[in-house]
Amino acid sequence: MNLRDKLAVPAGQRLRLSQQDPQQTPGCHDRDRAAADLEAMLTELRHLQYRLYAENRRAVLVVLQGMDAAGKDGVIRHVFSGLNPQGCRVTSFKVPSSEERDHDFLWRIHKAVPPYGEIGIFNRSHYEDVLVVRVRKLVPKSVWKARYGQIRAFEQYLTENGIVMLKCFLHISRKEQKERLLRRLEDPDRNWKFSESDLEERGLWDDYQRAYEEALAACSTPWAPWYLVPSDRKWYRNWAIARLLLETLREMKIRLPPPRGDAKALLARLRDAD
Repeated sequence: MNLRDKLAVPAGQRLRLSQQDPQQTPGCHDRDRAAADLEAMLTELRHLQYRLYAENRRAVLVVLQGMDAAGKDGVIRHVFSGLNPQGCRVTSFKVPSSEERDHDFLWRIHKAVPPYGEIGIFNRSHYEDVLVVRVRKLVPKSVWKARYGQIRAFEQYLTENGIVMLKCFLHISRKEQKERLLRRLEDPDRNWKFSESDLEERGLWDDYQRAYEEALAACSTPWAPWYLVPSDRKWYRNWAIARLLLETLREMKIRLPPPRGDAKALLARLRDAD
């Protein structure tokens, strides 16, 4: 069984996040082994990324969601910084701008979908519009509820047009979040990241957990499943997402395109050239 089978959220099944252990490490139980595996996986990922770029017929979109301090930035640093930056783009979705608010909620998302041949990483995503919008009561229930179907249709449209999706929910415990926020606040090099709103969001923990449970259940589909990644242990989180990406790229069976013309004839001409 590969890791995707172990971590996939079954379509239509609502998981109770309180019953999912964020400290478990399915597939890898040793930190030292995980570090060695990660280095080996990054080597293969760079090779597959090159083939994806050369093929130029499909793209991969990695969606990272999770509570504050779940480790989205850490994953980008430890996993995706090991890839070729020319074929890898990161988009962070914050509070919508005035221009973005003048369009439908998927407008800014579609603009950021990676072109063929590239890997795109979303730090937060269109799911904010069924999470924070719901918890903060920014729109009526009838609006955010309808978005589940709109998201499923949008993601199916993307996958049918060559965008392979890898959606990862970074699952941490409330206790671990508190410890990470405390370390962030106590560190002079990182306390700029902390704001009063972080405490407000933490006070809404239970509401966010319910919102995530429903979003995962409603939008984990055969064409774009959600993966629940236990993330209390940072080393496992990084290993798991690298492994999920590697399994995804392997399954795509990416082939290099044929040479543009007769390779032997071109080689002979080049050798004879001045």
